[in-house]
Amino acid sequence: MSFESFSDFLVMGKHGLYVWSAYGICFIVLAINVLTPFFARRRYLQQEARRLRRESIT
Repeated sequence: MSFESFSDFLVMGKHGLYVWSAYGICFIVLAINVLTPFFARRRYLQQEARRLRRESIT
């Protein structure tokens, strides 16, 4: 499929809103899938550090 101009490419024959929102949702889901384990690991390490400090005090 070829387009006359960049604006035609963005509109995609009146389907642009659906197409670009689908790409956006896909990007958001992928970002969540990448960032969630990172933050979970960080939270786990902080909790373990707190637990170790608590155990070393008593």
